[in-house]
Amino acid sequence: MPRNNNVLFGYAEDKRDRMSIKVLIVEDEPVIATDIEMTLSGEDYDVTGIAYTSTKAIDLLHRLQPDIVLLDIAIKGDRDGIEIARIINDKYQIPFIYITSFSDRETLERAKATLPYGYIVKPFKDSDIISAIQMAIHRHATDNNRQFPSIREINSLTPLTKGEYQVMKCVWEGSTNLQVTEQLHISLNTVKTHLKSVFIKLEVNSRSAAIAAIRNMKRGS
Repeated sequence: MPRNNNVLFGYAEDKRDRMSIKVLIVEDEPVIATDIEMTLSGEDYDVTGIAYTSTKAIDLLHRLQPDIVLLDIAIKGDRDGIEIARIINDKYQIPFIYITSFSDRETLERAKATLPYGYIVKPFKDSDIISAIQMAIHRHATDNNRQFPSIREINSLTPLTKGEYQVMKCVWEGSTNLQVTEQLHISLNTVKTHLKSVFIKLEVNSRSAAIAAIRNMKRGS
């Protein structure tokens, strides 16, 4: 599979598919990072950026607002992946999965303290990455998203069509786009069309931002 040229050293062009789950890869080995990118691109994930250093990772977290981060512990730079994880918890509240060669007790104890949504030890299989992301997105939704507002509650603040509401409810519950197609028996293009409309109405540019906006609606209602 050819490399996605829209992603280069962490920078991505505006023509990316913003309706898919946005993944930031923090990995200082370019071969591994590219392999992960190819795997995810073939499964309808949007690799929104690749960071080869801790400094770039922190920059891309702020600029690109990913939905999930794949995080190498031994990343190059003045911080390691565990320190970046603490920043993610403090500022962004999005799920992250460690991908690392380290499995010693000291590293595991430091990593456990940051409450990751997964821990994958290299070498790994493509299926390990996909399964870990699906579980992380679902668990994060279960941990943080309680009952989805009724369509009447949402429409009192931001009117959504029935289709938009149903798709957003699935996203709220932690479903990927492909899982939404199976749950609602609609095409992938229809899912993305509905999400694009929801993003415009909520004035956001990612799934996690849309979820946060609805959470804020619930608090303010």
